[in-house]
Amino acid sequence: MVLKNSSEAERREKLGGCGIGAADTFPVTIPDENGAFIMSTRLELDPGASVGYHKHAGTEEVYFIMTGKGLYTEEGEECAALPGDVFLCREGRSHGILNTGEVKLVLGAAITKSAVR
Repeated sequence: MVLKNSSEAERREKLGGCGIGAADTFPVTIPDENGAFIMSTRLELDPGASVGYHKHAGTEEVYFIMTGKGLYTEEGEECAALPGDVFLCREGRSHGILNTGEVKLVLGAAITKSAVR
């Protein structure tokens, strides 16, 4: 199945519920509610903007860093976020990301339902 990002940006603020600044999102419509994927988007965080620290309950999220640089935090541990890095936040864990660069931090993000164990 081929799914394309929206070609027009949706401007959003307070990403993750308590994020700072703003970002352009380019969401993908997921047509199948029976699959594992809930949401997917390309996200372009403005310099100094963040996806606020938030907890995943019943879901998991992956970030794939495309351009820019940032600071990823998960369960209180910080890590530089650079192009090519992939971050996976499992169910029950908390995470967030901050654009620490002078240009937009561009990343792909996808949220899935947690696997039944």
